[in-house]
Amino acid sequence: MDVKKNIDENIAYLEQRFEDFGDMVKRKFTIGDKVRKDVYISYIDVMTDKNFIDEIIDIIMIDIRQVKPEGDELKESFLDALKNGGLATTDFFEERDFEKVVEEILTGNTVFLIDGFDTAIILSTKGFPRRSVGTADTEIVVQGSKEAFTETFRVNSVLIRRRIRDTNLKLKQMRIGKRSKTDIGIMYMKDIARDEVVKEVEKRLSMIDIDGILDSGYIEQFIEDDYKSPFPQMQMTERPDKVAAALLEGRVAIIVDNTPFVIIVPTILVSFYQSSEDYYQRWEIMSLTRILRYIAGAIALFLPGLYLAISVYHPSMIPMELILKMAEARASVPIPAVLEIVIMEIAFETLREAGIRMPAATGNTLGIVGGIIIGQAAVEAGLVSPIVVIVIALTAICSFAIPNIALVAGYRIVKYFIIIMSSLLGFFGFWLGILVCLIHLVTLKSFGVPYLYPFVSVEKYGLNDMKDTILKLPIFMLRKRPIFAKDSQKTRLSLKKNKKEDIN
Repeated sequence: MDVKKNIDENIAYLEQRFEDFGDMVKRKFTIGDKVRKDVYISYIDVMTDKNFIDEIIDIIMIDIRQVKPEGDELKESFLDALKNGGLATTDFFEERDFEKVVEEILTGNTVFLIDGFDTAIILSTKGFPRRSVGTADTEIVVQGSKEAFTETFRVNSVLIRRRIRDTNLKLKQMRIGKRSKTDIGIMYMKDIARDEVVKEVEKRLSMIDIDGILDSGYIEQFIEDDYKSPFPQMQMTERPDKVAAALLEGRVAIIVDNTPFVIIVPTILVSFYQSSEDYYQRWEIMSLTRILRYIAGAIALFLPGLYLAISVYHPSMIPMELILKMAEARASVPIPAVLEIVIMEIAFETLREAGIRMPAATGNTLGIVGGIIIGQAAVEAGLVSPIVVIVIALTAICSFAIPNIALVAGYRIVKYFIIIMSSLLGFFGFWLGILVCLIHLVTLKSFGVPYLYPFVSVEKYGLNDMKDTILKLPIFMLRKRPIFAKDSQKTRLSLKKNKKEDIN
């Protein structure tokens, strides 16, 4: 339906569409002096900047007196008075389609209807209640920015633009969700990001047909390459500096309204072991830290299965002194080693989940005290051996050393697969489980980029990308952008060799 010239028809239609909207503000009044016109304003309370609306109306009431009382161009004269007067400094546009008018009201804008005009004036007056910019909760760093994204779309885009002041930083916006009409933004560096990746992101987003998008996790599940894989194929972050760094590498960011997490694509396994702080401190200590992260990741994934394979099927691989102590500890345990591992894993997983759901102070206390009490009580009761408690505790601690919670969640699932294979086939099953995981990772891709890049690719820039994997070389050696960028934009650092006299 189009907007009518008769204001009463327009009001009747709007009020019918917004029936039982207790938070709807509707005002009808007359403006003008020599030429008087009925005006109807409609907006949703609290979603708009009410003070701003009142200021605009006051100015309009004064400036509209310039309208000529006669002539064929009354409408144009009236609109000119609005545009050059009260609305001169306001972001607004005209709309004829009533469906779009309704949509604008629902997004926090204000609709201005004037008697005799077949267009509605839409004022940009969004004023959602929002959380101020806070600190990151899941990606904490010692050195570096403490800012984190909020649930407001525009605030998040500004936090990124604040770090990259370049006109090549583009933002394509769309709305997804037939009922939620959630704002989605695609941010990328036009001259750096590969065109085919940007087009693929747009294509996958445009194919989403759902009633509502409530979080960026919805988008992740709709556009990932392989939904059956336990490994995350997109990087979620709440840090603006990490998104800015990814954009400068040629990657694409997807901003979703109402969530403080931004999606980065494409991604590779190495990215999940990297932290923003890696690039803010000296390369020696951060290289050591990365090595520790990879070791911790391997322990979190393989240690329980390895313990089962050796202790149950291949005890001869263990030194005699140690195996005697293990046998002594297990002498009073009435259940098999596999069941020991499973019971303790479930107990620690439950403690982890309970700690997350409870208030921060209580959750931390619960995790520490609960772990100690349950472990000690289980050993004293003879349900598990002390070595199993050590194995499970070490596994849990190492999982927290990985700086990405999505990868940790994937490892938690794969860990049980390794445990099952080791319990069935021993050391052979352990290595078979690892082989299956590696085959899966080799075949996995994220928007066309191999998941295990640069370890499994012969890309001509692969050797360059090895400089920022397990080891992190000095930043002045990272002169080339990784595989995500266009070939014409590979160089990101130019070193100038200054002569002694130039320095002096």
